[in-house]
Amino acid sequence: MAHEFETTQRIAILGGGPGGYDAALAAAQLGAEVTLVERMGVGGSAVLTDVVPSKSLIATAEASNAIKEAADLGVQFYARGESGKPLRPEVAINLAAVNKRLLRLARQQSEDMTANLEKAGVRLVQGEGRLDGAGAIIVSTALGDEGTDFDRIEADTIIISVGATPRILDSAVPDGERIFTWTQLYNLKSVPEHLIVVGSGVTGAEFASAYRALGSEVTLISSRDQVLPGEDADAARVLENAFRRNGMTVLSKSRADKVERTATGVKATLSDGRIVEGSHALMAVGSIPNTAGIGLEAAGVQLTPSGHIRVNRVARTSVPNIYAAGDCTTFTPLASVASMQGRTAVFHAMGDIVNPPEERNITSNIFTQPEIATVGWTQKQIEDGIAQGEIYKLPLATNPRAKMMGIKEGFVKIFARTGSGTVIGGVIVAPKASELILPVALAVVHRLTVDQVSEAFPVYPSLSGSISDAARAMHIVNS
Repeated sequence: MAHEFETTQRIAILGGGPGGYDAALAAAQLGAEVTLVERMGVGGSAVLTDVVPSKSLIATAEASNAIKEAADLGVQFYARGESGKPLRPEVAINLAAVNKRLLRLARQQSEDMTANLEKAGVRLVQGEGRLDGAGAIIVSTALGDEGTDFDRIEADTIIISVGATPRILDSAVPDGERIFTWTQLYNLKSVPEHLIVVGSGVTGAEFASAYRALGSEVTLISSRDQVLPGEDADAARVLENAFRRNGMTVLSKSRADKVERTATGVKATLSDGRIVEGSHALMAVGSIPNTAGIGLEAAGVQLTPSGHIRVNRVARTSVPNIYAAGDCTTFTPLASVASMQGRTAVFHAMGDIVNPPEERNITSNIFTQPEIATVGWTQKQIEDGIAQGEIYKLPLATNPRAKMMGIKEGFVKIFARTGSGTVIGGVIVAPKASELILPVALAVVHRLTVDQVSEAFPVYPSLSGSISDAARAMHIVNS
């Protein structure tokens, strides 16, 4: 229900990604006069070049794997040869068609979001925007032969949601033909013969997993001891073992000094002098916020040395009427978090009830095969004494539904507060772990105990039954 305010607030939003989009809808719902400035299309890079297309590609990779692994379940694919004898067909990937489909899906999602904003009464302005002090945004719109037009949007509240772009190294400059950032991969017309992935964080691991499933030979170059540094160590171990078993080459403790084109492909030179040659390379070495040159410093907005906007828990910057959301801020860089920050900023600016997001309540997922979903405190934080908790890990191989589905790896891990049994975190490694983590996230957010979780009736058989089994195993005895 829209709230009534004495005067209509003018809210200007710079950037139409998940943070800006949700902020605009929330502000319109509360009766504000809302203008959204976006240079490439509503949804931003998350929808157009990042999350939506990459996860669509991963869905294709999962379908490919499902076909290949169906034989384990007694399903066999054959075609009749000329002699009448059965031939086993190969799984073929038409990458040009796949990329065309996923970019179409991204466009459709952007169009749906645009329609939602227009229906809500949000004014959309397409162009390059920058702050003009703390009270306005100037938008420059290219008009072809007519030059450039400028639009000045005055506002009581400004929300910055400009996102981030892939980090470019001077020693490995992407050309969109052989050396790619993750936003350029959709130019590929066929599956790379041998893809070298530099960087074993979330993005590198996801694309390495997907392209291996699509049929590429993949070499993953990791500068750390394990893939996914900073993630749950057990989960990273399961994933790395799966990578190697599926034929991926994982080079740990290896740093790529440079990546360059050759006559036939690419060559990565490692810091120890080794050379890795392939047909294509993906640079997945982090991202940088799009905060340069948009007037933030002149408006008094504080930035970190890395260029991220400093925000507090209600997404407010150092300037009282300027807020920021998403990957351009110091908060967790996830699309879901950007959306929550955008809404929180609007609620705070317009005097509505605010429930600031707790970083420990954030659920995240890595879309590899298998997936890795996490929420709450981590095992390392418990082992380091930062949080007091008990740890219980249940292998999925013991789950009856997992046996039926042919799942041989993965686990459910729950962390519960010592003494009270309150669930403070968890990790799930499984196919579609992103769909399984929600019960654990609800337990963390609402401070349920393991006994309360175990009182819910899981379907038998189901993968989610392992969550109940783990909770029952952590039963708190009341003496």
